[in-house]
Amino acid sequence: MGSVRKASAWLGLVDDSDDERYYGGYEEDSDEGPGTGDSWVTNPKVRVADEVAQEQGTRIATVTPDGFRDARGIGELFRAGVPVIVNLTSMEPSDAKRVVDFAAGLTFGLRGSIERVANRVFLLTPADYKVVSGEGNRAHGGFFNQS
Repeated sequence: MGSVRKASAWLGLVDDSDDERYYGGYEEDSDEGPGTGDSWVTNPKVRVADEVAQEQGTRIATVTPDGFRDARGIGELFRAGVPVIVNLTSMEPSDAKRVVDFAAGLTFGLRGSIERVANRVFLLTPADYKVVSGEGNRAHGGFFNQS
């Protein structure tokens, strides 16, 4: 991988999945381990914690949209007060940008926040949640900037 491609991958402009040295023999979709039961899955694209967490109000949803049409599901979960992790790694860049724009407007309108947690992965948190970062305190101002 050339230096320009590495820089582009670091910025999130290109997919660096073709770089095999990071995989180290691990499989992404393993059927082994805890939490793989059917009680987790409500929709193949959305995972929400089990019934005990739902009763206590401590749920976090993980959404992996295929296209912009799945943005409505993200909005419905967020409006219900559920923090949402949005994984955009399987989307086309143009649709991913539209989903991020939608999520930024959604969080602004409902006084929540949006944080980038990894390359093309975002955390949407409602107003009554606080995200604690391991990094020092940084001043965040304005809208989320994608660039």
